Amino acid sequence: MTGRLEELSLNLDLLGPEICLAITAVAAIVADLLFKRKGAVTIASLAGIGIATVLTVSLLNKNPQTIGNGLFALDNYAIFFTLLFLGLAFMVILASTDYVSRMSDFHGEFHALILTATLGAMLTAAATDIISILLSVELTAISFYALVGFLKDGKASESSLKYLLLGAVNSAVLLYGLAMVFGFSGSTRLAEIAQAVSNIPSQGAAGSAGLIFGLALVGAGFSFKIAAVPFHMWAPDVYEGAPTPITLYLSTASKIAGFAILLRFLLTGFIQPMALSQNWGIALAVISALTMTLGNLVAIPQTNIKRLLAYSSIAQSGYMLIALASLGMTAAASNTIQSSLLFYILAFALAEIAVFAVVIIVSHKINNDLIEGYAGLAKRSPLLAVTLTIGLLSLMGLPPMAGFIAKFYVFSQAARSGLGWLVIIAVINSVISAYYYLRIVKTMWMDAPAGDESISSSSAPKLALIIACIGIVILGIVPALITRATEFGSHLLLP
Repeated sequence: MTGRLEELSLNLDLLGPEICLAITAVAAIVADLLFKRKGAVTIASLAGIGIATVLTVSLLNKNPQTIGNGLFALDNYAIFFTLLFLGLAFMVILASTDYVSRMSDFHGEFHALILTATLGAMLTAAATDIISILLSVELTAISFYALVGFLKDGKASESSLKYLLLGAVNSAVLLYGLAMVFGFSGSTRLAEIAQAVSNIPSQGAAGSAGLIFGLALVGAGFSFKIAAVPFHMWAPDVYEGAPTPITLYLSTASKIAGFAILLRFLLTGFIQPMALSQNWGIALAVISALTMTLGNLVAIPQTNIKRLLAYSSIAQSGYMLIALASLGMTAAASNTIQSSLLFYILAFALAEIAVFAVVIIVSHKINNDLIEGYAGLAKRSPLLAVTLTIGLLSLMGLPPMAGFIAKFYVFSQAARSGLGWLVIIAVINSVISAYYYLRIVKTMWMDAPAGDESISSSSAPKLALIIACIGIVILGIVPALITRATEFGSHLLLP
């Protein structure tokens, strides 16, 4: 009994960031009830995220270990993503301070839902059991279902309902796939699943219809989370109907959480035997090619910037899937390939923050999301035009932005893994994407202004813009500073 209490105490200590964030979510609602000045809610949320970040940093020197009798892991990988999700939540709240002023009656709920979505994403990255994986994924998803429909107008309600229905189907598919994996392996723990899979003959694992079908269903469930083809249909409509700050958070935190758990799931459970890993490696390579191609081609005719960015986000998922496919083809938990994926995720997150922070400000001002509304933005607000340009060039992969280094890092690892054909398709897609990214840049800098009034914002969104721009440039010019962090995150991945 004493030993169990000591274990519980240790676990509570290790779960300090998650507990702090849960308390902060409640505090945001209480602050909304007690204080007339809604800025108190924002301050309470940012303070809670700051404390959770400090608690996470204090865990850096601890040895990797499991939490909750193997449900979660405290390792470098989980810490890397925890810091990333906390940083994303901080930036989203900063960028949305002006936008949420239109929701004066629901400040507390808005911030609380962002914090619970962050909590779910953090737990997802640390989950090492199919039960904790499912619960963490659902905690994130339920928060987003509510956030997408937060404005309660016709478009938001339609998007929320569509996201909820498709998400429910996806959850059923994911649950069924995980149940089949459990039935095949006899365990819910990733470490024990890996042992069960590796103990059978190589050709037997690759040819087991039940295991392959279960993995396919799990892959379909995770593909929905990252908006990969053919499970991408929800993204454009949901991105367009959701409040713009939530579109930003959905396009980054939800997608990154999907990649975080997909990487841990495949690496710890199914990297061996080689015949099996190469099977899912080839499957991911094909999905990657289809995802990036469809995303880029359909983005070209879009006139609504949120729909364009939704298809761009789908294409970015395709680029990130290249790294996962490379891991499958090498049949080894290569730290270099993992590091390339983490670097790409970091560069993608910063670019999305820069781009969407500008969209939040501009759409709040002009009250629509049409690209033509950005005409002459450079004359009306040079800071916003520069920031949006830097973000778009990084997404395009143009030097010296972070996106260039990220793509080079991922593409070079894929070529070394024997996926040269996929690299060629990715390079062609990068060229295609230049058309619609540069079209926005041209509209901002060369077209006549849509109005004479300048577009301004408060200090908090400007701070988010500046941080994102500095991050993009630093990653692009001095990538070695950040690759150490991504290499740290790719080491000591606990099953």
